[in-house]
Amino acid sequence: MSAVPKPEAAAAVLEVEGLSVDIATPHGALRAVRDVSFSVARGETLCIVGESGCGKSITSLAVMSLLPAAAKRRAKKLSLLGEDLLAASPKRVNALRGNRMAMIFQEPMTALNPAYTIGNQLMESYLVHRGGGGAAQARERAIELLGKVGIASAAERMGQYPHQLSGGLRQRVMIAMALMCGPELLIADEPSTALDVTIQAQILRLLADLQKDLGIAMVLITHDLGVVARIAHRVAVMYAGEIVEEGTAERIFASPHHPYTRGLLACIPVPGRTERGGRLGTIAGTVPSLVGDVRGCSFRERCAYARAECGAAVPVQSEGAHRWRCIHRELPS
Repeated sequence: MSAVPKPEAAAAVLEVEGLSVDIATPHGALRAVRDVSFSVARGETLCIVGESGCGKSITSLAVMSLLPAAAKRRAKKLSLLGEDLLAASPKRVNALRGNRMAMIFQEPMTALNPAYTIGNQLMESYLVHRGGGGAAQARERAIELLGKVGIASAAERMGQYPHQLSGGLRQRVMIAMALMCGPELLIADEPSTALDVTIQAQILRLLADLQKDLGIAMVLITHDLGVVARIAHRVAVMYAGEIVEEGTAERIFASPHHPYTRGLLACIPVPGRTERGGRLGTIAGTVPSLVGDVRGCSFRERCAYARAECGAAVPVQSEGAHRWRCIHRELPS
């Protein structure tokens, strides 16, 4: 893997410390996110990776204050450009969301309103947050961004409805919509999952180019480590609601220190090393239930390196900026 050039050191746009999310269920509280901490700076892409059900999307919704009513958020710190989001009123959060922080959702057909034209939906957030220039300025901005995300005949597309666009074009519209007000933070939650492989590559290239050109901080949520290799500066690996390993993309791919990260990397097909038609690597077992108290290492039932002490508190080990939750300092070869 060739490393993505790291941006120059900059102050954090987003800071998350000790974030937890509990969801009430008939059987008790589901510990969906547990003591998660990370930050992302201007011009930097942080990829959060892991299997489905590990807490990635809930983490992003918690940052955006979009959690369902049954979910309760707790954190030691949650700030955007130094502003305390935990203390912010709902009105203030609404003023920030779509303006200084924006999100691209997994499925654009459910995020776009089928009853309104693309133009109306693009212009809405701009008029709400930057309405001083009126509809003409909002329309000009929308057409500019549709062109920037690679949509031809942008002015004509403004009058179309979501069902008149392909999946790839709808996702490009979602990206343009997220960028309408020039946010400092962009969260992209599995932005290419519902698309075919060719369109996926185009969308990911587009996001990488826009992030670089606009200098925004980006959090990309995905389960696809092939995507991570092409776009990430840093990687946070989530399992069962926790970040179990974090470091630069180059370090994570070259020297994974958590058994779960090693297992994920073993599932990636490698040209020249993966036999054509052969079986891909898998991690046996499933993510454990997170209802009630969760003790010890939550990966231990699936781990080939588990020991009795894995049932107790798990230490956080580190080498510089590389951190991982495991009793093992080094994994056997």
